[in-house]
Amino acid sequence: MSLLLLGGSPAFAHQSSEAYLSYRIDGADVEQRLDIALRDLDRDLALDAEGDGTLSWGEVRQRWPDIERLADDGLRFTADGSTCALLARGPAQLDTHSDGTHAVLISHWRCSAAVQQLAVDYRLFAATDAGHRGLARLVGSAGEPLVLVPGGPAQTLSAVNAGFAGFVVEGMAHIASGLDHVLFLVTLLLVAVWRRDSRGWAPRAGRRSALIETLKLVTAFTAAHSVTLGLAASGLIDPPSRWVESLIALTVLLAALDNLRPFVPGPRWAMVAVFGLVHGVGFAGPLKDLGLRGSELLLPLLGFNLGVELGQLAVVALLLPLALVLRARVAYRRWIVPGGSGAIAALATLWLAERSLALNLLP
Repeated sequence: MSLLLLGGSPAFAHQSSEAYLSYRIDGADVEQRLDIALRDLDRDLALDAEGDGTLSWGEVRQRWPDIERLADDGLRFTADGSTCALLARGPAQLDTHSDGTHAVLISHWRCSAAVQQLAVDYRLFAATDAGHRGLARLVGSAGEPLVLVPGGPAQTLSAVNAGFAGFVVEGMAHIASGLDHVLFLVTLLLVAVWRRDSRGWAPRAGRRSALIETLKLVTAFTAAHSVTLGLAASGLIDPPSRWVESLIALTVLLAALDNLRPFVPGPRWAMVAVFGLVHGVGFAGPLKDLGLRGSELLLPLLGFNLGVELGQLAVVALLLPLALVLRARVAYRRWIVPGGSGAIAALATLWLAERSLALNLLP
């Protein structure tokens, strides 16, 4: 039975071409994984033998030796300046990325000594696609992947970049770049200096009460998202990212609306804990991309989570003192909280529409 991998001629239309390259170092042993888009392979190797605009698994498997030769010609690496010996190749397999179905080529290499650095010489599709790029990373190393330009100078992946501090920085950067997470915290902090009464919100009399409330909110959020961050990063849960991002937008919207007119029952920290479970899955993306296995995940997970907490504490340290000073002011009640919460609610509504309905409403 044929498995359709590319459906019809439009699938072969030109779009951004990327291959995904990862290296796993274990002493003197190196595992190389290269994911190449089938549409790129079909262009260079004419895999579609029947010429019907579709690829079957049989067509791809039959040409697997040619695919391996193309990959060998277009990709080489050295370890600390020395070449390594090929030990074995993995079986033919496929994987799906956001830009389509990819052939997965896994190979195992033995080097002369424990590896510290890899120099990657990348020439894949240099003669046929000037826009092609390779994205390379070292498994377990924090930060963005290297962008490899075919025919460009060799680039270096270093094992020393995979330290605990790198994951702490990565976690802090994730908070700094995650506007939805930051605005969720801002929404909570705006009214952490208030308490609920029969008419809605009223300023807390003392700073100690506001600090205790803030501690409850931050602790509930941290405990909840730490649980789902670990589960998602390890692959034990893997909900569709589209729905996770949609639910994150919904949590921001509901928290902002609750600022304007309290409607969520029970203590606010309970709401934050439930919402934190959703945010934790969203935090896990950078760790999932590293492809870590088992115990390899422990140190990066601890470092990344610590970085997330430090980023959150930075937001608290910036906003809470100001909210404490302004909590009883007329301007804070009439303008700052309603205006800020209303703006956040409007933005979260746009996010929710974009993410759940696959729209493009924001530049």
